[in-house]
Amino acid sequence: MIKKEKKLIITFSTTTDAMAMEMVCKKSGADGRIIPVPPKIYAGCGLAWCARPESRDGLCAIMEHNDIYPEGLWECLV
Repeated sequence: MIKKEKKLIITFSTTTDAMAMEMVCKKSGADGRIIPVPPKIYAGCGLAWCARPESRDGLCAIMEHNDIYPEGLWECLV
């Protein structure tokens, strides 16, 4: 069984925002990857960005700089 770890989950209301997040994070080498939204969280588009919790400030700065609007930021076991 895979051990669950605490992760930062960033949800989006549109697939466009989720894909934009993936694109800018890959270009900048930011932490994380795109995942399906975990079942315990509801999000409009069904996609989320998953990263280490300590990446929160850097990822928020990336989103603000690139006009990407998250639906929610969560810390949970994934």
